[in-house]
Amino acid sequence: MSTLGTEQNPLLVAIVGSGPSGFYAAEALIKSEIAVKVDVLEKLPSPFGLVRSGVAPDHQKLKQAIKLYEKIADSSDFNLIANITIGIDITVEELCASHHAVIFTCGAESDRKLGVPGEDLKGSYTATEFVGWYNGHPDYRDREFDLSHDVAVIIGQGNVAADVSRILSKTVDELKYTDIAQHALDTLAESKLREIHVIGRRGPAQAKFTPKELREFGELTDCNPIVTEQDLLLGLESISELEEKSNVASKKIYDLFCEFSKRDIDNNKSKQCIFSFLMSPKELVGDSRLEKIVLEINSLSGEPFKQSARGSGKMIELESGILFRSIGYRGIPIKGVPFHESWGIIPNAKGRVTDNDNNVVPQFYTAGWIKRGPSGIIGTNRACSVETVSCLLEDLKKLDNGIKKSGADAIYKILQSMNIHPVNYDDWKKIDAKEIQRGEPKGKPREKYTYIDEMLSVTE
Repeated sequence: MSTLGTEQNPLLVAIVGSGPSGFYAAEALIKSEIAVKVDVLEKLPSPFGLVRSGVAPDHQKLKQAIKLYEKIADSSDFNLIANITIGIDITVEELCASHHAVIFTCGAESDRKLGVPGEDLKGSYTATEFVGWYNGHPDYRDREFDLSHDVAVIIGQGNVAADVSRILSKTVDELKYTDIAQHALDTLAESKLREIHVIGRRGPAQAKFTPKELREFGELTDCNPIVTEQDLLLGLESISELEEKSNVASKKIYDLFCEFSKRDIDNNKSKQCIFSFLMSPKELVGDSRLEKIVLEINSLSGEPFKQSARGSGKMIELESGILFRSIGYRGIPIKGVPFHESWGIIPNAKGRVTDNDNNVVPQFYTAGWIKRGPSGIIGTNRACSVETVSCLLEDLKKLDNGIKKSGADAIYKILQSMNIHPVNYDDWKKIDAKEIQRGEPKGKPREKYTYIDEMLSVTE
């Protein structure tokens, strides 16, 4: 009879990634009716994933989720092992040997490509690197963004595209009391941008902003939101979509576009944020750096809610010195873990990792964006993680192979042999307190450390 999950033989689970889905998985395990020890492994010295490094600095309320994660971390059954990289510092084979189960919650860390000529020109960037840069993510600290041009282009019309275009549209005074990284604030203070174009391949009825995000463009101090009435003409299928009672958000978004289109332009404002639809980039052009974008005019075809954008063959050109693509995100493979290349996720059945033949891989589970793709909001990850943990608990007998597991102790021995010093949650609290202290003189919630060695120096 299996004793796994008892006080004498607690279930040992390693969670790879300390973002929302990782914390929600830890919460579900800790709240279960069995004895469990959870080790959360994180690449950076700081936890909380995209809540810390992805949520826009001017959206502090969304970061309140961290208060819940802090309560989860207070549990004696929770342990953070940060500043280590799985697949490099610790292998997945070593995790399987030390723990009964491994849950991969490492998110979608890279951007989907446009797949057009000139995409790699200087001046062409991913939304991920820009968001990471202004949020103080160490991986993007040394990126440089030339904002000396008149025109910026953002390809995509989801909430990340909204964040990028809104940050570019705001004044320093609108940002200086947020937790935006100081190096980003200094660069934005010198911005010469006058036009920010936010371009979608489909129509205004299919834009994926949230109403709250879009509404903020109407409240900017020094930027006019621009939408032409011509761009808001809809086909019957799009009208049908907006009339659907369950599609309230899209109707609100469309109504906001209509409201923007009827506004008088305030000539006292120095910037314009222009929303355009039914266009797809076909080529980025320039000698040594981006100079212009070739866009193809699209039309929609298909049934309501299944409409796709089809190119018309008609092209227009837009001069621009900087472009950000925000057309979706994908995961990054981990050595030793199955990965679906075209989907950009770890293949799975309700969180149980599967191989190329759809066979369940023992001990491996997944949750969050790396499980289902980049969809939903922060809270969406809770149900996703609960589903995965429920499957894991159903498999309890299968996970008990009678071999004694050492959990975190085995991980620490491996790291010690490699002279790697992990960051624990108490170490993170020191970093956290110091960042808050650094922000106080500036009236900011915190001034983040943007280099790993700076963070580590606080823990010594």
